[in-house]
Amino acid sequence: MTLPNLSALVVVHNEEAQLADCLGTLGFADELVVVLDKCTDNSKAIAESFKARLVEGSWEIEGHRRNQGRDACQGAWILEVDADERADEALGREIQSAIRAENDGYFLLPFDNYIGTRLVRHGWGGSWGVSAAPRLSAKDAKRWGDQRIHPSLTLTGPRRWLKTPIRHNVDRDISDMLQRLDRYTTSKAADLRASGDIGNLASNIRRMFSRFAKCYISRKGYREGAYGFLIALMAGLYPVLAHLKARLEDD
Repeated sequence: MTLPNLSALVVVHNEEAQLADCLGTLGFADELVVVLDKCTDNSKAIAESFKARLVEGSWEIEGHRRNQGRDACQGAWILEVDADERADEALGREIQSAIRAENDGYFLLPFDNYIGTRLVRHGWGGSWGVSAAPRLSAKDAKRWGDQRIHPSLTLTGPRRWLKTPIRHNVDRDISDMLQRLDRYTTSKAADLRASGDIGNLASNIRRMFSRFAKCYISRKGYREGAYGFLIALMAGLYPVLAHLKARLEDD
């Protein structure tokens, strides 16, 4: 049996509203692998309708479920896509061309980040979104760390770039953004408690202002108007809220 050259990996928790649209853009992959983490909605049936290889379970650590998904992939190359992301035909062609020419390392994919229908190009960072990420990698070139939120990465081999962006539907609106901030800081607080070092309030207040400035000024969030201000504000609040949750709330 000939093994697939490209596996597309999608890790989900109750993503029935988005999963079909996501998987529908990945037809250029030789194999689809979907990790179902504590799913109680229709995500499994949707993944089965696309003939995806399924990995079902319950994970507390984000990095663990992503590594288990990678382990299930049979392809020499793995493209990792979240349910709120969409690849187009141009990206599929560029990926297939890239992996035919290389056999190791990883590629960074640029992101087109949307809030609702608005493309927001500038200001992302500080644990609040990225403008590019190493989403395409040889099977043995990438491992995720042991964190609940924003796991660390171990990458090996040459680093390369693709040109075609992947669409990321980051947030529907400001309410969605605030809910994401609440989820992220709760998970980060759990990581801080597990590490035994939650830091102190003064240093995290300093980080709040430095992260805001970095996103709004250095990363040119000001060019996005009020959206850039919101991104910088969320990036700045992230470390302070995570620290306060770790300090004041129980697990």
